[in-house]
Amino acid sequence: MNGIEHPSNGRTAYHFQPAKNWQNDPNGPMYHNGIYHFFYQYNPREATWGDGKLSWGHSVSGDLVNWAALENALDATAHFDINGCYSGSATVLEGGRPAILYTGMNADMEQVQNVAFAKNPSDPLLREWEKPSCNPVIPIPADVTGNNFRDPTEAWRGRDGLWRVGVGAEVGGLGSILVFRSADFLRWERNAAPLHVSSQEIPELECPDLFPVAEQGTVGLDVSTPSGPGVTHVLKLSDLAREDHYMVGRYDDAAETFLPGEPERGVDCRNWRRFDHGHLYASKSFYDARKKRRVLWAWVDETDGGGVARGWAGLQAFPRAMWLDSDGKRLVQWPVEEIETLRRKRVGLERATEVEAGGTKEIAGILSSQADVEVVFEIPNLEEAETLDPKWLLDPPGLCAEKGASVHGGVGPFGLLVMASGDLEEHTAVFFRVFRHLDTYKVLMCTDLTKSSTKEGVHKTSYGAFLDVDVEKDKFLSLRTLIDHTVVESFGDGGRTCMTARVYPEHVATSSSQLYVFNKGTCAVKVSKLEAWELATAAMNGGASGSVEPDVGAL
Repeated sequence: MNGIEHPSNGRTAYHFQPAKNWQNDPNGPMYHNGIYHFFYQYNPREATWGDGKLSWGHSVSGDLVNWAALENALDATAHFDINGCYSGSATVLEGGRPAILYTGMNADMEQVQNVAFAKNPSDPLLREWEKPSCNPVIPIPADVTGNNFRDPTEAWRGRDGLWRVGVGAEVGGLGSILVFRSADFLRWERNAAPLHVSSQEIPELECPDLFPVAEQGTVGLDVSTPSGPGVTHVLKLSDLAREDHYMVGRYDDAAETFLPGEPERGVDCRNWRRFDHGHLYASKSFYDARKKRRVLWAWVDETDGGGVARGWAGLQAFPRAMWLDSDGKRLVQWPVEEIETLRRKRVGLERATEVEAGGTKEIAGILSSQADVEVVFEIPNLEEAETLDPKWLLDPPGLCAEKGASVHGGVGPFGLLVMASGDLEEHTAVFFRVFRHLDTYKVLMCTDLTKSSTKEGVHKTSYGAFLDVDVEKDKFLSLRTLIDHTVVESFGDGGRTCMTARVYPEHVATSSSQLYVFNKGTCAVKVSKLEAWELATAAMNGGASGSVEPDVGAL
């Protein structure tokens, strides 16, 4: 689109949304024959989960930014999925034929695993999918309890030539990842031992993902790349509609084992590392062969209960490139570079500027409700850093709530005020605060929603995490924040710590939003770099789902 258009009915400008109704989990993202495909859990009838008889929505793109909607890829039409087509993944088989493995809720209300194949693999849009009559290809095992058996991973091929797929399951009251093998993608045999078994506190695990990463560099790897010299794996698990967690480790396709790189974190995935310390769930990654990178999608749902009135609910976080950090333990996430195609007007600093204690500086000159902001703070001294109470070490969100953006500190809080009203009665604060702890320093990153809206019934929590940085040595802290009306995504320390939030300010109905840099610490901080871009509105699925016939040439 040319220029900026203010999205109507509270819609975002460049985050993935269908034209109407409910969406949740990302399913089967892939790059195939020059086109990006994105499938997602979709209720074609209303803007709620409803009766659970969900479909797979389907959209296509040439750049991961602009999307065109197609007819649903899967609908609940057969006895093996008549009560819903739930989450799953897509895999390209030998010969180039794409296949979908997905969970179906069958006529007996059992969760079973089904397969569907692209009816015409030569169709660049993959508009039609067929379900063979042999479904379900993996019935619910007898030892699965609670009818919890769902969300097959993307299938990968072992060195023995067999396909493998992981499925989340509850076995004997324990959240488990079961692995099944197949030579033909139709007949599957279960491995004797699970790939992972959680603690008793986690009876259900959802939306698993297992993928390889290079130990050095940012290049992504195909899902079937085995562990070996220079290659390790990431096991990702979702903690039953709460959070997404991951562990870096060694996957052995001969022994069918995953050896965690940080075994001290235990089997309870809640103690593992998190993809995002804010409001994000059910993530799914894929290998983008076009750009040789791994890309992460994730669902961000509504937190104000207003989906029905708006006629739509749910969106996806902006796609993130993802790679292993140099420490070999954590992942780095960064918005895919294609977001830069939306950049229009830019404002920035010609030279470093100081934000005095208690100061606020407006970043003016752009439409700040859909923007991409990068800022680097320099901390001249740490002498005024507050002493950290050790009770907060395991509860950074609680510390962010206790010491929010409005609470004056020593070194910090300093950061950004986004989606702010002119009188600052409404604003969302993304900030850092530095504490002294023993003989070192701890840096806290927060997203504070307590003043994000004056509206009642809106979720206004505080998200927080400690950064793994040596601020005494480096003296610099970086922050990138994507602002898109009702969603704010922030990337601290170069994408090593991420936070996503939904915000619903009321002032946008009658006035524009402002953007500020602020400092409520005792000592000044220096802004050594600041660049902010106004972002254009992306083409996003046209009218009603299924009403768009994409221009293949444009893709």
